[in-house]
Amino acid sequence: MTGPVGYYPSPWPGEDGGPRRDQAPHGLPGLTLADGETLQAKCRDAPGAGMVVLRDPGEVYVQGCTFATETTAWVERVDPESLDPVARSPELPGGPFWPGGIAVHANGDLYVTYGRWCHRLAPDLAVVAARELPQPRPYNSLLVLPSGHLVMKDFVMDGSARSRLVVLEPERLEPVGPEVEVPEGSIARLSADGDVVYVVGDHTAFRYRWDAAAATLTRDEGWRVPYRRPDQSFGWDPVIAGGQVWWMDNGEHVWTGSLRGGGVAPGALHLVRAAVADAADHELVEVSGLPHGVIVNPPLFDPERGIAVAYDSGNGVVAGMRRSEADGLVLLWRRELGQGMHMIRFPDTGEVVAGDHGPEGEHVVVLDVETGEVRGRVATGSPIQSVVFPAPGWDRDVYTTTFTTLTRVSVA
Repeated sequence: MTGPVGYYPSPWPGEDGGPRRDQAPHGLPGLTLADGETLQAKCRDAPGAGMVVLRDPGEVYVQGCTFATETTAWVERVDPESLDPVARSPELPGGPFWPGGIAVHANGDLYVTYGRWCHRLAPDLAVVAARELPQPRPYNSLLVLPSGHLVMKDFVMDGSARSRLVVLEPERLEPVGPEVEVPEGSIARLSADGDVVYVVGDHTAFRYRWDAAAATLTRDEGWRVPYRRPDQSFGWDPVIAGGQVWWMDNGEHVWTGSLRGGGVAPGALHLVRAAVADAADHELVEVSGLPHGVIVNPPLFDPERGIAVAYDSGNGVVAGMRRSEADGLVLLWRRELGQGMHMIRFPDTGEVVAGDHGPEGEHVVVLDVETGEVRGRVATGSPIQSVVFPAPGWDRDVYTTTFTTLTRVSVA
């Protein structure tokens, strides 16, 4: 089994499957839903749950938090079928709230960045090391670089400050070099392709190159993408796939347990594409064409089929677009769906796992990436919309989280 360098050789060692956020598992087949098969769900209450990662076969770890002014984080290892807790970490210092993240490092340990703290945990969830981070703001997760170093940044939503990148060594979580200031505040999570780290600022996308030998993180002055228009708001997490960087704008929102009707910016939401090789080669394409579009998560790109899947959570629309060098992005399909969460794609089957929230709560749906056809659907037991992270399971199954509920969806 191969995966991103720096991470544990697992099908899903970090959020979105790895630092490129390609949302595809490593070495696991798709659900392969056949005619006559359905989806079934097993759920349990899990207040604060926000992310699932896999380690060795059968090992499933859930990362979550408490909700308070000064919050804490926690990690559980759960039974892969019953979801019952097998082990739980101590309460981990956090501070200011924002959903953090967890990664399984190549050394076998788990690293959690939450609030303004980074923690190193052994597989049995004992604390090995902890580090308070320099800025008095939450840091929204972390990436593992090929050298094994950890990179993260603080979260600035209101434009009051510039974000700062920090790199930690993985043993004692000591900072490596000074903080690196980004020209803008950044809301989006970081993404990376090898040693190149991508940052979507609140108006412009940038990238930085990590030199492990010199222990420096340097901005690439030749690559920047100004993407924000007057009637839009900031962008969210970028995906690096097919030689392109993909993200969406209109991230400012009002959250009421759902993003439906929660868009703040008046304009329509866009899928943004920028070439890795040439930042001048970029475009913005409307997803629904409706006003007050909003998202808080990334799109998806299937390089095997050349198809991007984007969505507008505020208006309940999901769209598939095929990209070619000759024609650019061309709409393939569009359907109504209350999708808000990070997604999963299975390259071998063309299945996409997405969400659909409505009056009856949250559902998981399995879509055909080429047609948008719904192959399967099941309620997750969550009253609120998922805007956080799923993971594939070990046996034709997936796990989803919603801040209230942990669910295992499997093929029946």
